[in-house]
Amino acid sequence: MSSPPSQDHAQTKRQKVEEVGEEDGGGWQKVERRKSKKQKKQESKHEASPPKFMYAKAEILRRREAVGINDVRELVLHLVADAPPPSWVRVENPRSINKVVALLIPGLTPDILHLPPLPTSATANPNLPLQVPLPQADATGTPGVPFIQSTFTYACPTRAPGDQFRMHSVLNAFFQGPVTGEEKKRRLTDRLLSERAQEKTPIRYLLSLEQMIENGYPIPSYLAEVFDKPPGYVETRVEIVDDTLLSPPSSNTPRIFAMDCEMCMTEEGKQLARVCLIEYASGIVVYDQLVKPGKPVTDYLTRWSGITAEALSQATATFEEVQAHILSVLSGTPTPILLGHSLESDLNALKICHPRCIDTALIFHHPRGRPLKPGLAWLTKKWCGRDIQNRGEGGHDPEEDARACLDLLRKKVDNGPGYGEFKVDMESIFERMSRSQVKGAPVRSAVVDHGNPSAWHGQKATTCVACKTDAEVLDGLLTSLDSHQFLFGRFTALADARGWITPKSSGDPFLDAVTAAASASAPSPSADLPAVLSALDAQLRQLYAALPARTAVVIFTGHSDPRRMAELNARKAAFENALKTGTNVDELEKEARWTSADGRELEEEVEKAKRGLLFLGVKGA
Repeated sequence: MSSPPSQDHAQTKRQKVEEVGEEDGGGWQKVERRKSKKQKKQESKHEASPPKFMYAKAEILRRREAVGINDVRELVLHLVADAPPPSWVRVENPRSINKVVALLIPGLTPDILHLPPLPTSATANPNLPLQVPLPQADATGTPGVPFIQSTFTYACPTRAPGDQFRMHSVLNAFFQGPVTGEEKKRRLTDRLLSERAQEKTPIRYLLSLEQMIENGYPIPSYLAEVFDKPPGYVETRVEIVDDTLLSPPSSNTPRIFAMDCEMCMTEEGKQLARVCLIEYASGIVVYDQLVKPGKPVTDYLTRWSGITAEALSQATATFEEVQAHILSVLSGTPTPILLGHSLESDLNALKICHPRCIDTALIFHHPRGRPLKPGLAWLTKKWCGRDIQNRGEGGHDPEEDARACLDLLRKKVDNGPGYGEFKVDMESIFERMSRSQVKGAPVRSAVVDHGNPSAWHGQKATTCVACKTDAEVLDGLLTSLDSHQFLFGRFTALADARGWITPKSSGDPFLDAVTAAASASAPSPSADLPAVLSALDAQLRQLYAALPARTAVVIFTGHSDPRRMAELNARKAAFENALKTGTNVDELEKEARWTSADGRELEEEVEKAKRGLLFLGVKGA
């Protein structure tokens, strides 16, 4: 293994963090009264051999692709857990590193940092690390991000996951990975023992309290005081609250009802429009009711709900009446089990807290692993061999969806817990860290991110901090620094200022195509860029100053500008959807058609969007 050439360039910089690392005055000691002589010996050892990173040029040259996000994940696990050392970068004295801080900063591209363009020659390898020039202003006076340019010597090109037509989630690739061979063997053994010990009963698929909390279920107060019920929420009544509530005996299986709800949009947001209940044992529809809206409807969401103005005009039951009826069904003895797909959405729509739930979005797996959830239509096609939700503008039918959940559960019961899972088991990096005993105890981890990380990629972390701004991300990292060995933070202001963050898909390909086209053609708000870069630079400097010695810093950008790729994908989806609905190609406008040239351009834009950068360093004393 060797580092990239031109070391003279690196020596002109002020103490590059890849090349230095000092002691931490105590490091990762576990014994309170360690003799001072032993302390000094350990500190001297860290001084003599500080941790550092060195890229392995020969290994990178042998690769067909750039370093992947999965490689970055495994590097982090090598530093904080027990993963084997990576081949593409050499880590000297990794056990001297006492913390790892990983930062995702989309929008940070080579042009901002004044990096040389990636080589295009057939004889040059575009995946080799690039030397980062010292801070300088460009023609517009924008200095880039001086902290990055004065702190790191090399920028290593990376490649986001995906296929030839789309880019997959960078966050998912970083936080989810395959389990180790040892863990896979243990899980298989546990599964076989479990299958032998238990009968074929739906009861074994009841959600645990932990699963319900993690997936945003409204929790009854008699299970745990973790859900602050908003006005209008009710709880199903139970006779006895004990261990049998979530683990009833298989000899006395309660009634099971599959449920699906549909919504419409009113002046006060989404409201319940229809609910359907089907009994598991008999397959009989026991309740199917339209709900009279309490407020004027602004959108019937027919494409997704199947609800029309004509149908809803016949509704006579109020929300309160429907809620009371469902509550009476679920309050039977013994307490019935409720089955659905992403059932927490239906329970929140009904404003009901129920203790016994089975969720097909959780007992079946997404092919790319957790925390992704599979769609009901995909599951039904994959495991039951039939199509649902294919009525086009006619929307979904709640009876059809509820019956699909029944069939999926029956398949699961008949074939065992392993049915509907995939050969490559995936797990969160936090689960991997929790099994590590490298430093005598499980790693304490923190995820500080925009939105609600505790409901997504931070589910298994020790601490999650939800943020609305980059300033809050910085504060969350600083607050969590002392008590955690691994911290992840994401700064999004730069990507937002560059116009990269676009609204989520509406589900309508035509609408998404228009939105994507508008986003791609809109000029980036470059007037705000210098201020955003200046704020990012100050935030990074403040965070870096607070880091203790021997903290590994991993900064990665994830991807490049995704807008053109998103626009082309939306156009492609709109064209394919038009063909599915029976539209003749000749009837489409020229701009709405999809050609082979468009396909080639999409593949090129996907490859461009997948490009990212990685910066590695260890803070010295």
